[in-house]
Amino acid sequence: MRTRTQVGIVGGGPAGLLLSHLLALRGIDSILVEIRSREYCEARQRAGVLEDGSVALLRAAGLADRLDRQGLVHGGIYLQFDGQRRHVDFRDLTGGRTVTVYAQTEVVKDLIARRLADGGALEFSVSDTKVTDLDTDRPLLRYTDAAGERHEVVCDAIAGCDGFHGVCRPSIPPGVLSTWERDYPYAWLGILADVPPSTDELIYAHHETGFALHSLRTPAISRLYLQVAPDEDIAAWPDERIWAELARRFELPGWTLQQGPILDKGITPMRSFVSAPMRYGRLFLAGDAAHIVPPTGAKGLNLALADVAALAAALDALLHGDEQAAADYSASCLDRVWRSTHFSWWLTTTLHRTPGADEMETQLQLSQLRYVVSSRAAATSLAENYTGFPVQLTEGRGRGC
Repeated sequence: MRTRTQVGIVGGGPAGLLLSHLLALRGIDSILVEIRSREYCEARQRAGVLEDGSVALLRAAGLADRLDRQGLVHGGIYLQFDGQRRHVDFRDLTGGRTVTVYAQTEVVKDLIARRLADGGALEFSVSDTKVTDLDTDRPLLRYTDAAGERHEVVCDAIAGCDGFHGVCRPSIPPGVLSTWERDYPYAWLGILADVPPSTDELIYAHHETGFALHSLRTPAISRLYLQVAPDEDIAAWPDERIWAELARRFELPGWTLQQGPILDKGITPMRSFVSAPMRYGRLFLAGDAAHIVPPTGAKGLNLALADVAALAAALDALLHGDEQAAADYSASCLDRVWRSTHFSWWLTTTLHRTPGADEMETQLQLSQLRYVVSSRAAATSLAENYTGFPVQLTEGRGRGC
């Protein structure tokens, strides 16, 4: 079947779904295809911290009803090291900026519900997706739907929001992209636990046996992480061992880590990856398709949302005959990407124990952490980077926003 749309979107994560919505606000037609089922997309556990600008973006786009009711607003984080826990006050350091704990899973649910309610074209459980003719003004999106029917969609542009392992970035001819990559010598063992959080804000703990993070999902559900080896076997970590190691790394006189049933657990490797440019012809990359950051700084989801806010405006201009915003899209996004990549690398390498490192490295890490909690300038830098920078949602040329 051959059809026509203005923008073909590959990938049904938050980047692709938000782009579909932002384009619809501008009166731009799109079709979104996703290899996973709707049920899978709405259940997979991912990031849970939204920057101040990401929350403002979702509100401006009319997507924050549930976020405003259920999101947990945090005005800082705790850094724990040397047997002490110190608070970094974001509101004080940044003039009132905060972050909001609201799981990516919930963002995806909100976006899917809104797009379907608005009559958006979403195709889940597709297969054999291909993007071709990218250097023409009519690129093609091909896929097989869940019923087995083959589709060919003629587009004005294609947005690759299909993640690191997707088909869009590899569709760019060899020699066009430059890439930078770093794999870290540790991973995160993450759990979702049916127990109220033992903290009011996130705790980042530097410990002699490795990093630990106490995050939150809701007032009744906790999300916690342990640094483990990249090749660690999850079967070697029964629930009792996980709780014992978490209690050891968060140990503090007078404070108790509450324990409960573990609902979900898994191991996530850590990588930094950037590819440039984020555009080839009429193909535009966004989110994890173009860049990956380690989760320590909570930047992955926020970068994806910022990308598609810029991309929606660029595509709007392009479809109305103005190519400048599309030409500038990659460079403007990469400024934010590299800033976030550096921050994520810095926070990761400061807090994690590097396997095989000597005591000199440990002392340097501790010195850096002491500086952050004793210097207002250093603490401000952390707070500004963690809470993020404004995300611009511009008026559309169609129906407007």
